Amino acid sequence: MSGAAMVSALLAGAPALADSSRPPAPLAYTQLADPAKEARAKALMDTLRCLVCQGQSIADSDAEMAGDMRALVRERVEAGEQPEAIRAWLVQRYGDYVTYDPPFSWVTAPLWIAPLALLALGIVLARRTFGRERD
Repeated sequence: MSGAAMVSALLAGAPALADSSRPPAPLAYTQLADPAKEARAKALMDTLRCLVCQGQSIADSDAEMAGDMRALVRERVEAGEQPEAIRAWLVQRYGDYVTYDPPFSWVTAPLWIAPLALLALGIVLARRTFGRERD
């Protein structure tokens, strides 16, 4: 088998190896018995990003890691932790990427500034383009 064929075969099989064969975490797909606690857990899960998916929350993702994170959130809510404390712990563990609302810092500044800069650039280009047509 040539080197290119071997690499192609390995890459084709990679998605099958993405999740392990272990069973899901106990609370990954099971709701809490207390509806109020489940509502708090669900509200928090909707605001946390799946680290291995493309823009999905852990509430919406079927990825194994998202299931583990859902179970962790439910376990901590069941134990009485407040959602803000759970979020802070997850941000400390996984970084600001885990939340859809990263705080402003030098690292996240491009995320906050880029849309404003692109909007300003669009306005300038539109004024120049439409300003010439009026002349």
